[in-house]
Amino acid sequence: MYLGISSSLEHGSPEEWAARHKALGLQTVVFPVSCEAGEETILAYKKAADEAGLSIAEVGVWRNTLAADPDERERWIGYAVEQLRMADAIGAACCVNVVGTPYGPRWDGGYRDNFSPELWDMAVRMIRRIIDLAHPVHTKFCIESMPWMIPSSPDEYLRLIEDVDRAEFGTHLDVVNMITTPRRYFFNEEFLDECFVKLHGTIVSCHLKDIRLKPEYTFQLEECACGDGTLNIELYARLASSEAPDMPMIIEHLSTDEEYVSSVKYVKTVLGIR
Repeated sequence: MYLGISSSLEHGSPEEWAARHKALGLQTVVFPVSCEAGEETILAYKKAADEAGLSIAEVGVWRNTLAADPDERERWIGYAVEQLRMADAIGAACCVNVVGTPYGPRWDGGYRDNFSPELWDMAVRMIRRIIDLAHPVHTKFCIESMPWMIPSSPDEYLRLIEDVDRAEFGTHLDVVNMITTPRRYFFNEEFLDECFVKLHGTIVSCHLKDIRLKPEYTFQLEECACGDGTLNIELYARLASSEAPDMPMIIEHLSTDEEYVSSVKYVKTVLGIR
């Protein structure tokens, strides 16, 4: 697997950006600029990554392409199409979003209707539309697994892949986002195996973090930095590497560059990476 981080790290130029990632012993990056940055800037970051020997793991969308307001929805679908086109042009492994929701004030929040047949059908049509408009050749469009919206399990992901029915649609695996039950938490090794067995051949990128059980009632889980929880990170990395030797594994959701540097050191120690 190829280790990376979601932080672009503090930098003053594309060359410094790539050099800082390379100095940490990373092999892959999250692209730090959007399609709105302009061709010159995009190509400069692409060139810096190439010259440093860094693959580009993902381009993020992170917009509500299922927004309730039709104008907002169209705006973000258009943005997703352009992000996917850029991702394909720079050779990113994937362009990723979460499915989004029209059912509440938080665009990535948990609501009962997120699991309705209506939302499912809207999501399938939206994903197809983005792919069909962008026509990617090298890059997969992905919907990241989530705890309170689809896909929230390997089986939901498989069904979504089948219903979307596009070769350009792949799996962006965030195992921690799907650990939502006591069984998945306490037996996370079994759940990791389930994910990689069921989704084999579709996974193009993974997020890497940890999870721990809070002591308060009732059953409460919280995401945390690698090593501060109970996820079997060694198994996760081994399964990802078996899926693809260059599988991106992106450490995410830390607050500072210093925290990312510390997490990289921890993960490399645990995995025996120099």
